[in-house]
Amino acid sequence: MSHLTVACIQMRSGTDVPANVADASALIREAAAAGASLVATPEMTSLLDRRPGKLLEQARSEEEDVALRAFRALAAELGIMLLVGSIAIRVSEEQCANRSYLIDATGSIRARYDKVHLFDVDLGPGQVYRESKRFVAGGRSCLVSLDGWRLGLSVCYDLRFPEFYRDLARRGADLLSVPSAFTVPTGEAHWHVLLRARAIETGCFVLAPAQHGRHEDGSETYGHTLVVDPWGRVIAERPADPGVLLATLDLDEVGRCRARLPSLRHDRPWAPEDC
Repeated sequence: MSHLTVACIQMRSGTDVPANVADASALIREAAAAGASLVATPEMTSLLDRRPGKLLEQARSEEEDVALRAFRALAAELGIMLLVGSIAIRVSEEQCANRSYLIDATGSIRARYDKVHLFDVDLGPGQVYRESKRFVAGGRSCLVSLDGWRLGLSVCYDLRFPEFYRDLARRGADLLSVPSAFTVPTGEAHWHVLLRARAIETGCFVLAPAQHGRHEDGSETYGHTLVVDPWGRVIAERPADPGVLLATLDLDEVGRCRARLPSLRHDRPWAPEDC
């Protein structure tokens, strides 16, 4: 299909998995009722808990995860494509995968993507993040076809690695997903700039469903769920609070923008050398 109506869900996930699933499901239903055929939720949809050891206590394997089971049933019931931004999936006794799922209208899992780049940073007093203590990094990118579109998956901190998205675009991506739980300091400084840059560099639409607000674990996320077009224009935004953001995308716009600025065709190899 050349036109695609999408919805990005903005959430304020907490430490109660059933409550988060109920909140997300209500917003997904709202999006489907408004005509969205692809609905995307943010990073850590079913559980956001950065307190030491707490996330691992509730994380389950893919086969046992109640949130994933509920979202698969919901996608089938509503007849939509559902991109679950990420769920913490237990992969060992000590670590999880930060895993994004694309679920089709039959409830089948069409694609899985484990976040490749982990957020290990020190932003100042009380702002130290060591994602690698809780999560295992993924080792591959993911590009999947849906109704004539090609969707490239990513999660949050991946956004800071432009070559990751450039590769997806070279392989045929028209649409990129960036489900996130951005911190407030980094969001205020870089969120809009980075998302618009990734759209411009790749000539892709970008969907960025986000977490927003003060969470039960004491953390705070930036919000500002966005949809960006291939020319780098923000075509829809939800600055604050949980809710649904709708947009209708035109696949032909990808070709038009790439024809006007054909940088993907101008890539050339070069040899590294100190001058």
